[in-house]
Amino acid sequence: MHIIDLIVFFIFTGGIVLFGCSFFNKRVSSDEFTSGGRSLPGWVVGMSIFATYVSSISYLGNPGKAYAGDWNPFVFSLSIPIASYFAAKYFVPFYRSQGSVSAYTFLEERFGVWARLYASACYLLTQIARMGSILYLLAVPMNVLMGWDIQLVIIVTSVAIILYSMLGGVKAVIWTEAIQGFILIGGALVSLAVLMFSMPEGPLQTFEIGIRDHKFDLGSFDLGIDSSTFWVCLIYGIFINLQNYGIDQNYVQRYHAAKNEKEAKFSALFGGYLYIPMSAVFFLIGTALYAYYQVYPDLLPAEGVKADYVFPYFIANQLPVGLTGLLIASIFAAGMSTVATSVTSSSTIILTDYYKRVRKQAGEREVMYVLKFSSLVVGVLGIVVALALLNVDSILDAWWKLSSIFSGGMLGLFLLGYIARKARNVDAVIGTVCGVIVIAWISASEFLHLPDPGIHEYMAIVLGTIVIFLVGFLVAKGRRRK
Repeated sequence: MHIIDLIVFFIFTGGIVLFGCSFFNKRVSSDEFTSGGRSLPGWVVGMSIFATYVSSISYLGNPGKAYAGDWNPFVFSLSIPIASYFAAKYFVPFYRSQGSVSAYTFLEERFGVWARLYASACYLLTQIARMGSILYLLAVPMNVLMGWDIQLVIIVTSVAIILYSMLGGVKAVIWTEAIQGFILIGGALVSLAVLMFSMPEGPLQTFEIGIRDHKFDLGSFDLGIDSSTFWVCLIYGIFINLQNYGIDQNYVQRYHAAKNEKEAKFSALFGGYLYIPMSAVFFLIGTALYAYYQVYPDLLPAEGVKADYVFPYFIANQLPVGLTGLLIASIFAAGMSTVATSVTSSSTIILTDYYKRVRKQAGEREVMYVLKFSSLVVGVLGIVVALALLNVDSILDAWWKLSSIFSGGMLGLFLLGYIARKARNVDAVIGTVCGVIVIAWISASEFLHLPDPGIHEYMAIVLGTIVIFLVGFLVAKGRRRK
């Protein structure tokens, strides 16, 4: 990297860390640490939701998918308005009426302690794995393209995130994410402009090549569920985003952080709707990269570049000095925002769902110690997972398939409790067991050496959630008739 790019990179990333640390306050209460004192503007919370959604995986993966294929994965983004609407209409008022900042208090009220501990344990496992995956996927391209040591990138980045998360709590995380959101938006737009205006016949040439080679296709409109069709991606997106907005602690905690219900509703809509055009920008970057290297094939190395690394390769080799540093800072901003959210939300769950169950009368000083120590432990576990991935090629795919088992069980259980008012503990247990079996079969049949179900893995959470709800509902109905 040029010295100017390094300066730009460290100014942006270092500035973010210092800004987050500036929220440190010795007299901060646990409520302010976990919910920002319930005083933050809606646009800031919404920008935080957006930045959490755009992880480094999205920043690198979406352009890579469009470069190697078409816009079929973009259909996932088209489902967000549906989830955002339900969040503003139902989820935000529901959670703000709850006395606890934990997303899983409701499950204990409906089905008992097991339901809350099951959901929160699944959430913690998913977040730790997510942190490790993002840190790993953030560090690898930096090693390939910049020569930076992978382990050093993982550790230094994690320490910086843990530092401002511990010092400032959720308020620091939300405000830094809002700033990071602007950085990653600016970086993506600048990169797209450079790509399209570098075409010898102008920006329209990108669209001409993309249309010619069917790069803008949204997938088949067939009604089958054995492949990634338009409808499979759309339905999958609806369920995943309902899960995000409905039971993910990352989102629920932000509903509480807004200064009133109106601002919280606005944040849910703003964060979701902002992601749609920015998702289109990321996919357009991938299509523009395809067109760019069709016109300038000699700029690629003879051995080629992996699809997920095409965007970083372009950043490192084709962008002007200064912009390279900005774009690398954007990728780091995307990764840091997601990891910081996982740290603060996980520490909150450890306190509310576990520690306070044992120490109900814990004082404020003790609670703050638990929150900060939990942030440190979760962050270290994320580092451990990221480092463990260095020598294992297939663990990412295996883990993300298994994580759908957890997420599917959580969403189905929540919907059963929220919609089926007559359902009881035993109904929820039977429904959850049946649903998890279905999800495991679809999403991890090869890993678990089970017969191939002939269903695309995107449908695992869809069918599993439906099974949990229907089985629980029908068992409850049958029990009442006896």
